[in-house]
Amino acid sequence: MTKGKIGVQMMMLKEKVEENGPYETLKRLHELGYGAVEVSQIPMTKENVSELKRASDDFGIKIAALSAGLEPILPGAPGETLTEDFDKIVEDCKTLDCEFVRIGMMPLKMMSDKDSIMSFIERAEEMAGKLEEHGIHLYYHTHHIEFQKFDGEYLLDLMKDNTDKLGFELDVHWIQRAGVNPVEFIKEYKGRISLLHLKDYRVGALETEPEDFEDMAKFFHKFTNIIEFAEVGEGNLDMPAIIEAGLESGAEYFLIEQDDTYGRDPFDSLEISAGNLRELGYGDWF
Repeated sequence: MTKGKIGVQMMMLKEKVEENGPYETLKRLHELGYGAVEVSQIPMTKENVSELKRASDDFGIKIAALSAGLEPILPGAPGETLTEDFDKIVEDCKTLDCEFVRIGMMPLKMMSDKDSIMSFIERAEEMAGKLEEHGIHLYYHTHHIEFQKFDGEYLLDLMKDNTDKLGFELDVHWIQRAGVNPVEFIKEYKGRISLLHLKDYRVGALETEPEDFEDMAKFFHKFTNIIEFAEVGEGNLDMPAIIEAGLESGAEYFLIEQDDTYGRDPFDSLEISAGNLRELGYGDWF
């Protein structure tokens, strides 16, 4: 039976990396049974790259993807970019035996201007071609904003329909938040989605104070903002259907990400997600 590889988006663990370093962080993931990671929001210093390599070798953890912007998301924002740090990023990929680089988001100032978006798409496709020469695939990670429409077409579909080499890391929580069916949408991107983010979608508790009912604007602000990120299997998404659609559409890595754990230790959240996925029958995907 064909199967994928379940891993972890390390954005969740950036504070753990700051406290304990990459090696001990990946050691803990290994103890939880995980065998793949996507590196994001971790400074790619020489020391961190070396420690990621050592942990990957010692614990058999695959470095599935690295993260870099095409250019800074905001002027002066930290982090490497493909425009300025191309050779360094390629070298890191080769050191870590990593075949994917993913762009977390396009620059914020571009997101509502179609001409700027089309220019970004053109540059991303060109960069995907440059990386392909080194055996590396460039992917773009999605949120809900890529489902805004320009002349009746989703921004994300504009990206897909105007590229051949660029891949897409679909995030199922953000697809759901955009009002689109994740299962059906994944199928539309068959052949372009080796990376898929497993992120559940939960309706949280409506917590109010007596004064909230005296100011309806205040109440409705709380009422309309109770959507939460959830451990996989703890929310409302049909994860088996999502995973099956992903597998049929070419996804290789199914990466767990939870933007906020609401005070819970992220390792505990990852343990819950792993337990739920094993109960669903995906134990041999770890």
